[in-house]
Amino acid sequence: MEFKIINTTTGEDAVHTNELLAQFLFTHLEQYGDKVEDILKCIDFVMNPNKGGNIVVGIDEGKVVGITILNNTGMKGFIPENILVYIAVDNSQRGKGYGKKLMQKAIEITDGDIALHVEPDNPARILYEKLGFTNKYLEMRLIK
Repeated sequence: MEFKIINTTTGEDAVHTNELLAQFLFTHLEQYGDKVEDILKCIDFVMNPNKGGNIVVGIDEGKVVGITILNNTGMKGFIPENILVYIAVDNSQRGKGYGKKLMQKAIEITDGDIALHVEPDNPARILYEKLGFTNKYLEMRLIK
């Protein structure tokens, strides 16, 4: 598997346009995903030089098999510097280790700590725990 890194340093990718990335994530996140317009906002955040982050595209045999997006939080110490917003593996390619490789690459290229949110019933939770993520807090939200 090879990786394509997209961020403000590498620039936008002419082959993997924002819309194609968002559609891939929308399709393969399934019940754990967001609307395409919200995914596009996350991609725009990465590409904004005042905000930033990384998009990691996993490619095998010329085909996108997975994508992960991390946004910078602009904070350090009291909140991790990065938040993993999305990770998705093509649903026909699951169980082949692509998710683990994507996460390992994302961890490798990211400076600072990483936080993520995962629903308790999401099978990806096991992967995150194996990679060293711990559950320090119970997240609570007020949605207005």
